[in-house]
Formats: sequence, structure tokens, C-alpha cells
Amino acid sequence: MKGRRPRSFAPVVAVDTGGTFTDFFVLTPDGVRSHKVLSTPRDPSRAVAQGLSELGLKGAYALVHGSTVATNALLERKGARVALVTTAGFEDVIEIGRQERPQLYALEPRKVPPLVARRLRFGLAERVGPGGKVLRRPTAQDLKALLRRLRGARVESLALCLLHAYANPAHERRLARALKTLAKPLSVSSEISPEFREYERASTVCVNAYVAPAMARYLGRLQRRLRRPIRVLQSNGGALSIREASRQAVRTLLSGPAGGALGALRAAEAAGHPRLLTLDMGGTSTDMSLIDGALEFTSEATLGDFPVKTPMIRIDTIGAGGGSLAWIDAGGALRVGPQSAGADPGPVCYGRGGLKLTVTDAHVALGRIPPRHFLGGRMRLFPKRIEAPLRQLAKRLGLSPREAAEGVVAVANANMARSLRILSLQRGHDPRRFALLPFGGAGPLHAAELAEALQIPRVLIPPRPGLLSAYGMAFAEWRRDYVRTVLWPERDASLAALRRIFEGLKVQARRDARADRIAPRSLRFEAVLDLRYVGQSFELGLPFHPGFRKDFDAAHRRRYGHAYRGRPIEVVNLRLQATAKADDWAPPNEIPARGRLPKTADATRLYWRGERFEAPVFLRESLPARATFSGPALVAEFSATTFVPPGWRLRRLPGGALLLTRDGRSRG
Repeated sequence: MKGRRPRSFAPVVAVDTGGTFTDFFVLTPDGVRSHKVLSTPRDPSRAVAQGLSELGLKGAYALVHGSTVATNALLERKGARVALVTTAGFEDVIEIGRQERPQLYALEPRKVPPLVARRLRFGLAERVGPGGKVLRRPTAQDLKALLRRLRGARVESLALCLLHAYANPAHERRLARALKTLAKPLSVSSEISPEFREYERASTVCVNAYVAPAMARYLGRLQRRLRRPIRVLQSNGGALSIREASRQAVRTLLSGPAGGALGALRAAEAAGHPRLLTLDMGGTSTDMSLIDGALEFTSEATLGDFPVKTPMIRIDTIGAGGGSLAWIDAGGALRVGPQSAGADPGPVCYGRGGLKLTVTDAHVALGRIPPRHFLGGRMRLFPKRIEAPLRQLAKRLGLSPREAAEGVVAVANANMARSLRILSLQRGHDPRRFALLPFGGAGPLHAAELAEALQIPRVLIPPRPGLLSAYGMAFAEWRRDYVRTVLWPERDASLAALRRIFEGLKVQARRDARADRIAPRSLRFEAVLDLRYVGQSFELGLPFHPGFRKDFDAAHRRRYGHAYRGRPIEVVNLRLQATAKADDWAPPNEIPARGRLPKTADATRLYWRGERFEAPVFLRESLPARATFSGPALVAEFSATTFVPPGWRLRRLPGGALLLTRDGRSRG
């Protein structure tokens, strides 16, 4: 087959650690395998080792891992005790921030405390100007005094961020050499986020210092358990070595969601749908992204209330998953999430001690998850245990149990629909021109109702939707991102000057590739300019080529509805993306087509919008090519369940994906 990878390639095992399940996707010359085990939040490496053992893999294989360790450490505020070393007079930058008011109408707003306490912020008498000119050098006495104070601080990790170090990192490098004598993990801003905007750069280096020790401990423990090379997925969709992931853990904060975006892009290409809104609904959260022919990237995001300035796939996340807890607020309104039952104890129906109703429990109560087919029948569910907490919730709401269960699903849907509108409409995209691609264990249960709410005409459900993040990780490329801030007016930004800087960044990329044992000849480069009109505060990133000025005017008009064609522009940053090309290989059809007619595996009594229906349950692997039927129905498979509501029609595409569209014969 044209494009097929040589049959001698080593198997690839992708592992995605989620809040409820840890997923495994195995790619071999002969096909694919998949597996799931319950996550072990206290030590995620236990679930990884357990799943690999149950798969019974022999011989050599490459392991790609999507980890939530850094994310959880940040969100749960369980990171290291950090000291920040900065230029004297700038110790409070991370607390002052941008003076934004996220709680605009709160009478007593509560500010999130910074990751580094005031007593652990240390100023050094030094100064570099914005153009890189050294204005004041730190003295040997200053360095000795600083080291003495740091030794007495009893910290676990060090963050170093000097003023304008992006323009001239000499002082940071000198200080970094001195701080290594303390034998503590060290995060240096000119290595982690070497670009301007002082607050965001300081926040990023503090986040890295906060989460890196936990990440290093976890990866070290995992490597000791597995005794094999491991690559870790970055937020930008590329893979890092363990060495780099331990040192720059901030680059892994969106590790799992990035794998989902990669998998969604491949699924979209295979099904011929280049424009997608993706919905990755797992156990604890839902991640969303927009694909308009390609993934969207950003260099700045806010995670856990803290700005992070590193390249990443643009992904929006909300606290709504299958394990999200239903609760009633002080005003008597039904709420869902962001609190989650997680993997332990998990939803009530898991029978592991959970007592609070979750979204998954609501689906089971409504007949939308057939217990016999959950995880291919490998995991037992306990529907009877849902009855007591559901009755209790219904009583407080003044509803029947079925109405309360539908209310839980409706609130979860409303939360996700609101975020999908922000992702599309508020960025100038009409959702009616896109298909919705749901994945994760819970995504296909909500997809049709969300599509109806946003008038999205098509829902595309990929093969193995509950394992799509792990699937995407299996194809992750080696990738590094480099940036240089220049702040040049248009008259100074000659093509020759820009090319000289890009060539310097390529030299650094080749050096890093050799360190990671990547053949330099396999590298691909993409050059990007961050541009803005003079006087603007924010910029647009565009590919670098001789006509970049004309492209910027057009891009500005598309994004904001207007352009200032005669106004001078400014080149803010030069960015270089270096990737090592992955093998051009497509796995065999993941869901084999069998039989001539859809075979009913079971029947269920399900509830939808206050009505009761007797609905068939089809096994996805039994659906023949081009099989089609109308809802209500369920399609069960190992990793997920697809709900086809009344008024919707499902068709199996030749490549294995399922296409849901509104049924012209019935509007439901």
C-alpha cells in the first residue's frame, strides 16, 4: 500500500493518563490494539505499568506518554516551594500582574495568591535595557549575599527571571551558574520563555519551577518501573525526551488534550472533513478546539489562573466530564462540575464507594449507557446504586428522578454549548460551517444534542472515540519551538535581517535535535512573524515570506473587520517551529465491517425529553459499511457509547467513522 510504513518498524505504544481511565493505543506493523485501566491518581505510574503488563507486550517498542502530573500539581496547588530571583525592584511583578479584574462586579473580590510568597522573592541589583544594553552588572558581593539568603530559605525549586533577559541573557546565565551550587531544580526564563512581556514571562518561569519537581519525580519513577525510553507529549503536539520534560514541565500542561487534537486532525483528514469543532469529554473535564484545515496554535494561555507563555495548541477546557458531580447551589439551582468524582471513588454506578451523583450516573439512569456493554463488558456497573442519590437530588429540586437525571445532562450540555459558542462565534467562525467531532468516553453521548443547540449540521464520530487522545499521541512528531523578540519597526525589518535571525534559530534547533538523537536531515522548519500595527498591544502570527506586510493587512481584516493599509507595522517576535517528520503511515481500518445488515445486540429503555423509548443497541464492530438507521438508538463499543436521539440518523462511512445528521423524515 502506498504510504504504508515498513513492516520492520518498532511498535509504538501511546499512553494517555486521564482523570478516570488510563488509555493505551498500540500501533504495530500488523494493526492496532487498545486497552483501558482505571487511573491511579496518587501514583499514575502504577496504572501505566498495570496496563502495559496486561497488554503483554514483548520486545522493543517506543513509548509516548501524555501526562497530567504537571497540570494536576498546578490546579491542585500541590507544587514545590519556590523562590523567585529577579531584578531588584521587580519582586512583585507576579502579584501585580496586569491589574485586570476577573470578578468585575464582586463587592469583595478574591485575588488568587501567587505561586511564590513575598518572603521568597529575592531581588538582585542588576539591570539590562530593553535593547539588550547592560546598564548595571551584579557584583560578586551581590551574588554571595543572594546565595546566602537562598540557602536559608529552604526552598525546593528556583525560578530565575531578570528584566529584559530575552534581549540579553548574559546576567541570567551568569547567575544560573552560581545558583547551580545550591543543587536545586532551576528554571531560567531565557531558556523557558525568552520573549518580552515581563509579567507573563515571570509567571511562566514560576509555573515551571512549581511543577517541574513533581514531574521529574514522576517520570523518574515511571522509567524505573518500565526500564525503557519514554517520550512525553508537549502542549504543542510534539514529543519531548524525559530529560527535557523533567526540566521544562510547563511545556506539558496540555499534554493529554494536545494528543486529542492530533487524533482529531487525523480523523478529520481520513473522513474528508477539514473543518471541525472538537469535543473531548473525559472523566473530569472537556477539552475543545477548532480545526479549520489545520490546528490553531497560540503562545499564551491562562491555566489555573496563571498566565503561561509557551507554544501550545489552542485548546479551551471546562470542568465538565462524565465524572462531574451534580449539586445544588445556594440559590437552589442545579449545577454540574467542576468538582469530579475522578477515578477513585468514581461515579456511583462504578460501585467503588461513590455517593454523589455524576453525569455518567445520569446517563445510566436514563438508559443511555447499557451496563452489559460498558468497556466491552469488562467492567461491571451497578445501576441500582444510583437510585438513592438520584431520588435525593430529585426531591431537593422538586422533580421526578427521571426529570432530575435529564436536568443533570441538560446542565452539562449547556456548559459545553456555551464554551463551543465562545470557541467559534466569538472568534468569527460560523459553527454551521463545521462538523462536530466528539471523542473521549462521554463525548458521543452528548454530541447530537450539542450539535442541535449550535445548529451544527453534521456529527462525525471517529473509530475508537474513547481512545482518540492516545491514538493522536502515537503519531506525535519531535517538535521544538524557538523565539526571538526584536520589536523592530517595519523600516528596520529587512528580509536579509530577518533571515539572519531565522538561520541562527535553525542552528540551535539542529543542535537540540542532535542531543535528542534526531537526524538533522529529517528536520522541517516553519518560520513565523508576530506582527502588529505600531501602537497596538497585541500581535498576529503569520508565515514569513517576502509578502508578509500584505498578508498582515488581510489577516487583520479577517480577524477584526478592518485594516490600516497605510499605517506602519512592527515585527515583534520571530518564531521557528522545528519538527522531525513522522512516518507517513495510516493504520488499517480500525473498526472492521462485518455482515450485511446492522445486527441488534440488545435493546434498552431510554428516556429523552420526558418521553420513554424502546431503542436498539448496536455493536459498532458489527455495523457493515454504509449501514444507516434512525434514532432513537445506541451504538456500543469498547471505549464509548454513541447516543442517536430521535430525529437523528446515523450512517457508517467506508473508513469506519460514524456520521450523524438530522433525519429529514422526522424532526423529533
